[in-house]
Amino acid sequence: MRKSLSRIYDEFADTYEESRGIFDMSEVFDTFYQRFDTEKGSILDLGCGAGEPLAATFIKRGWSVTGVDFSQRMLELAARYVPDMDTIHADMRNVEFGPGQFDAITIIYALFHLPRDEHAVLFAKIFDWLRPNGKLLFTYATREYTGQLEFDGYKEFMGQQLYYSHKSPERLYADLEMVGFDIEAWDYRNIGGELFLWVTANKPA
Repeated sequence: MRKSLSRIYDEFADTYEESRGIFDMSEVFDTFYQRFDTEKGSILDLGCGAGEPLAATFIKRGWSVTGVDFSQRMLELAARYVPDMDTIHADMRNVEFGPGQFDAITIIYALFHLPRDEHAVLFAKIFDWLRPNGKLLFTYATREYTGQLEFDGYKEFMGQQLYYSHKSPERLYADLEMVGFDIEAWDYRNIGGELFLWVTANKPA
């Protein structure tokens, strides 16, 4: 019987100290920050984990950050490392926010753990939660990681079998555009020895 994803991430929290600093995303977040006209804003981090590095990076710049994660143990670490982040213990698919509440929303190394047929539904919610000119940044698995154009199954990560699911990049972009997003940027980045697609999308004014 496979472990639930939340249980696996609870277990990852126990060894989190050992892997801190492996994934240097400072360049990604600096580039994302430069896309905003305002120095300060509000950001929602879905699948926030321990709050590093994204929440810590934006809080240092004066932003307010709300983090959502289904791992209670990860949120306990977040309370220690990034105490100024507001946290919600929940599955990102089940949270609700008011329209136009955030300047930015991020899903880092988390979206591809949801079934691919649910991605468009989440994109529609995110579009509603963003203010005009609000931006979405997320990481997406592709053939470069799973070996298949479209994938729905399990891969080994840090000694655990994790569930991954993704569409082709073309179908992903179609989902975003159908919701109303403009795709601002996409590129493949190898961080910590893992190659993923990073996408930035904008909600038009």
